[in-house]
Amino acid sequence: MRPHIVTSAVFSLSRLTSTSATTRATKALITSNLPLKAFTVATCPPLRLFSSTASQCTSKPSTTMATPILDLVKSRRTYYVLNKELPISKDRVQEIVKESLLHTPSSFNSQSNRIVVLFGAEHDKLWGIATDILKAIVPEDAWEHTAQRMNGFKAAAGTVLFFEDQKVVDTMQEKFALYADKFPIWAQQSDAMAQYVVWTALTAEGVGANLQHYNPLVDAKVASEWGIPDNWKLNAQLVFGGRSGEAGPKDFQPIEERYKVFGA
Repeated sequence: MRPHIVTSAVFSLSRLTSTSATTRATKALITSNLPLKAFTVATCPPLRLFSSTASQCTSKPSTTMATPILDLVKSRRTYYVLNKELPISKDRVQEIVKESLLHTPSSFNSQSNRIVVLFGAEHDKLWGIATDILKAIVPEDAWEHTAQRMNGFKAAAGTVLFFEDQKVVDTMQEKFALYADKFPIWAQQSDAMAQYVVWTALTAEGVGANLQHYNPLVDAKVASEWGIPDNWKLNAQLVFGGRSGEAGPKDFQPIEERYKVFGA
């Protein structure tokens, strides 16, 4: 075989490998919905024919791979002025919630988190229930502000209800008695992570949201209306919808007062 034929074959293989790797990387970027500028694609240098030492392609982890995650963390904000026009489908909302529920960590992999999603009329019903309960206990001179808040929540497209399964917590306490007093705390921590993951993921899709805590006032009515098991304890309500306004200003305490590092 003549040298130029070998060269042509090697160059073709090199182009094929490089193109395939680039295509896979590009596809991953497109499907991730993350900023392209945050990624770098590793490519191998061209093979040197008849070289005495074979060069090897080594890929190093990018120092910017965490950037898109941190960008999402920064972009997650509280939006109070919402509407019923979601920028994504209801199916996509459910996909986000289910993936978040599946992959949020929990102590001893106990998986105590439980979630209910309400759309449309079911969402409106929830905030109608909350309004009726609060109307009976809020002083008349303070009701106007409360009513405005209730109307704001009702104007949104849906609500994610976050629960923890007390039966799971009780089982873990019995199984691992040494940590019995810690499991309720760990369950709440896991539930909080699930709330944050759902909230941040919805933010990435352009959905506005705000987190509320009208439990335990609404617990009994919620359980009765939607057939919630007695062992599911309601912890929070994430109201979501299209954004009709901007998030308010956010102040930060000095990081120097909140952060310490040793040995760096």
